[in-house]
Amino acid sequence: MELLSRHRLQLYTGRSHPDLAAKIAAHLGVAVGNCEIVDFPNGEVRARYGESVRGADVFILQTHSPADGRSVNDLLMEQWVMIDAAKRGSAKRITAVCPRYGYGRQDRKSRSREPITARMVADFFHAAGAERIMSVDLHSGQVQGFFDGPVDHLTAVNLLTDYLRRNVKGDFVMVSPDTGRTKVAEKAARNAGDVDMASVYKRRSTDLVGHVEALDVMGDVRGRMCVLIDDEIDTAGTLCEAARILYQKGATDVWATATHGVFSDPAIDRLKNSNISRVIVTDTVPLPPERQIPKIESVSVADTFAEAIRAVFEEGSVSELFGGENQS
Repeated sequence: MELLSRHRLQLYTGRSHPDLAAKIAAHLGVAVGNCEIVDFPNGEVRARYGESVRGADVFILQTHSPADGRSVNDLLMEQWVMIDAAKRGSAKRITAVCPRYGYGRQDRKSRSREPITARMVADFFHAAGAERIMSVDLHSGQVQGFFDGPVDHLTAVNLLTDYLRRNVKGDFVMVSPDTGRTKVAEKAARNAGDVDMASVYKRRSTDLVGHVEALDVMGDVRGRMCVLIDDEIDTAGTLCEAARILYQKGATDVWATATHGVFSDPAIDRLKNSNISRVIVTDTVPLPPERQIPKIESVSVADTFAEAIRAVFEEGSVSELFGGENQS
């Protein structure tokens, strides 16, 4: 008896970002699979696949940022339920594709009696049945070690620096908005053509959530254009404070770039009223119409995720797609 291999790729999406899933599917030349997700009156959620997943290499996409009235917690639970359904449907391998990884900033204890929630989320993915996780520009590299299985850590820095090379006229300085992002700024500076870099020194309040104060700049920015780079823009407090002190130190123009444009309130108002002239993010997080302002522009990570998914499916190397630059 001869057994024929039915190795196949099936891509599914939760309800957080179907547009990104559709772009990834188009690049791969596949259709987004059918998974019916139902909300019960009591708030519980159920997922049911409309076709067989037996023996399939299943990729389940969900970005963890509030969308359409659903919280990060709702979206995480929805993805875990989808993973469990695929596991019980005898999928051969399940990969959780998380363009933005929820709770990624809670990766250590900064004060006593605090959780390390990024680790807990990783444990839940493993318990649900995910065998690997794929994400882009995690807040810190150590999150990769929280999951008991492979983690494909992608990067969008090359996409952001490609945008800068096409759109910035003349010389500029790549700026880290705090000392914790210095390595990312160094990588971006190399990718942008070995431009100069600087770093902002800030103080974050331990009592007021989202409150930061920029204190000084390390590096020469006087008379030069500056480009801030961060992993995500949440309330935009860090970036706006960094821009303020850059202008104070003599910068002529300030742009901001980040992989994840979360834009929690009051981010949009802060950016509108700031001296930041352009904000470039990727589409890891959907940008609803009410948060679209002229100074915000988006580049897509769909092709990056599609090529990474293809590499995993074909048992190829994900790091080779980035020349090793995705390693933290």
